[in-house]
Amino acid sequence: MTRSDTPGTWDERTTLDTFHDYARATVVHKCAGLDDEAAVKAPLPASPLMTPAGIVNHLRWNEHYWFEVMFLGGTDLGPYTQDDPDAEFTVALRVPLAQLLAEYEEQCEVVRRKIAGIGLDTMSHGTISGDRHVTLRWVIGHMTEETARHNGHLDIIRELIDGTKGD
Repeated sequence: MTRSDTPGTWDERTTLDTFHDYARATVVHKCAGLDDEAAVKAPLPASPLMTPAGIVNHLRWNEHYWFEVMFLGGTDLGPYTQDDPDAEFTVALRVPLAQLLAEYEEQCEVVRRKIAGIGLDTMSHGTISGDRHVTLRWVIGHMTEETARHNGHLDIIRELIDGTKGD
């Protein structure tokens, strides 16, 4: 993934896609140099699920859920269940970080292909808050916010694990 927050053109779609891709690439950037042991450390006592590996896998499944399930109306293939709603965090503890990052990047590419050419005002198949359909514009914005928020978590967790400070 290329990590640039400067769009090639200034139309709305390119700008939204560029900021989302920048946040996505930052996830990968923040995990650079982590080994598998460090990737499953949870240095925040009140948040035992917040590991670099868990965050990467969570974001991978959020990409799938929000774009492929909620927006496009596809089948939810995520590992979470009613009995284990946070399974994407715990499943990640048994998977090498390199594999999680590859699956995340692959999922992002799947999403890029599936939404290419769809207008920003197109409404979702699924609803939020029970009955509200959202636009593709909203989903891209929501996922950019979600990814950026978790990049902040990765900054803090990474600094606590090995002292690495992010940019």
